[in-house]
Amino acid sequence: MDTRENEKRRDSMKFTGKEIMLAAKMLDMLQTTIEIIYYLMENENEESFVLMMMSADDVNLQTLLEKEKRSTDILFEIDKEESLYVMLCQDTKVDGGYRFAERILRNIVLDKGNSIYCTELEIKATHYAPKIIILKLLETFLKSKQMNKSGEIVFRSLQ
Repeated sequence: MDTRENEKRRDSMKFTGKEIMLAAKMLDMLQTTIEIIYYLMENENEESFVLMMMSADDVNLQTLLEKEKRSTDILFEIDKEESLYVMLCQDTKVDGGYRFAERILRNIVLDKGNSIYCTELEIKATHYAPKIIILKLLETFLKSKQMNKSGEIVFRSLQ
């Protein structure tokens, strides 16, 4: 079977059917919450927030994240079988989000976890549609897995 023309482009991101279903699930789960956070940013002087997407094998990631999160952080179980979670950290900047991810990664390693993938997206302004933020988070996460960035924190900022 011949390769389709659009599959020849190396740098373009393609979602598999499973990844599109994952994106749809994430949109359903996260979109309204991000809209509420946008309201807080526009009306209550919150400056920015961080979305962290993480997966790890051989460790109870949900328990670890619940233990480490603050009362203002919101944990979303995206796919329990794949140990895939998203954490929304309110009123958090790049340095705080990065230190939090470092602490989580250390604890996963201490618990003998492996295949650890962590992507963080800092959002500083409300002009991005929530669905764009969610899809950027997923795209960045999938690219980090494709590039085998296990054990690293892949961080992007949207201003």
